[in-house]
Amino acid sequence: MSTQVKFKVADMSLAAAGRRRIEWAESRMPVMMALREEYSKSKPLAGHRVAGCLHVTKETAVLIETLRAAGADVPWSGCNPLSTQDDVAAALAENDIPIYAWHGMSTDEFYWAIDQCLESEPTLTLDDGADLIFTAHARYQDLCKRLHGGTEETTTGVHRLRAMANDGKLLYPVVAVNDAETKWDFDNVYGTGQSSLDGILRATSVLLAGKKFVVAGFGHCGRGVAMRAKGMGAHVIITEVKPTAALKAILEGFEVMTMDEAAKVGDVFITATGMKDIIIKHHFESMRDGAIVCNTGHYDCELNLVQLAELAGEGVDVRDNNVRFTTPRGNSVFVLADGRLVNLAAAEGHPSEVMDMSFANQFLSLIRMAKEGKSLEPAMYDIPEEQDQRIAGLKLKTLGVDIDILTPEQIAYADDYSAGT
Repeated sequence: MSTQVKFKVADMSLAAAGRRRIEWAESRMPVMMALREEYSKSKPLAGHRVAGCLHVTKETAVLIETLRAAGADVPWSGCNPLSTQDDVAAALAENDIPIYAWHGMSTDEFYWAIDQCLESEPTLTLDDGADLIFTAHARYQDLCKRLHGGTEETTTGVHRLRAMANDGKLLYPVVAVNDAETKWDFDNVYGTGQSSLDGILRATSVLLAGKKFVVAGFGHCGRGVAMRAKGMGAHVIITEVKPTAALKAILEGFEVMTMDEAAKVGDVFITATGMKDIIIKHHFESMRDGAIVCNTGHYDCELNLVQLAELAGEGVDVRDNNVRFTTPRGNSVFVLADGRLVNLAAAEGHPSEVMDMSFANQFLSLIRMAKEGKSLEPAMYDIPEEQDQRIAGLKLKTLGVDIDILTPEQIAYADDYSAGT
């Protein structure tokens, strides 16, 4: 176990710059700001401590400060060694948030930060990738039994937690925030699509028009990336293992092939699968000179960079977040952001507007767990349809958009099985 400290960030002199970025995000997150105003009065999280493990960005800062406005204490760690925005972390520390995060953390430092959060005796957890939850189950089992509940933000974490629950190993209830329609169909698609291309362009400044752009995985994240790459004039190639996903890609107008085939022709490669070893040694060996490789899945193991180093030796930094490896054939392969999330390590993550809905789901789900968690069995729980529609409705309202409402007669007709044709 670690000795608790008040906070640990890279550089407190960055706090003023971080506060400006947070204020910008607040101006683009009207749903979160409306929820902050509403729940700062009733304070439904008073007496609770939320241990968070999620990318420390300006949008996350809005969530953290909204949780605190609702009455919670909020110790926080980053969920990825390269995703923390150091100026934002400093601004949160200046505002008395117990935050333990800085850009470029080692693996040991990463888990030390999680320990700091768990040793604060939280009553609720908020996770992205489930590293905090897994750590709690491995080394803080007594704490797990006292927790009211938790939430999980991303596809990879939800998938693994469902497996854990199915094995009877999950010790407290967790809400699958990722599976809300207002999360996966917006954040995953439009957020990942735009921010991943943003990261690629910041790290390379290449022209995407005319490039053969290979997307591994055609789930929500991969679909968003493929859409945006196509919109910028790239020739998009999809690799998949799921037949229905491959068919969807074909019907969207994309070319589908195996990674073995794609590796020989691609100019830019991005993985979005949540699975390890998507691009491995023989793929790197067959790539064209100048190939660019990156990842937008949660973990960096989608690219087997150990095998690349064995093949090509030590890489050479050519730009920020851009390392050139030279294969035995003499071809250059450029790896972005050390294989970490390219949209967060090389850019700023998802736009504030789309995180507005994802984090509204996190916020309302934690209020639900604070109220109901102790009465729930240890399992994975979906977000109620009513919450999904409430958040979407709030978002439409902030956009100045009105929609139709069914009449009582229409509602009755929808369930009238005797109506016929």
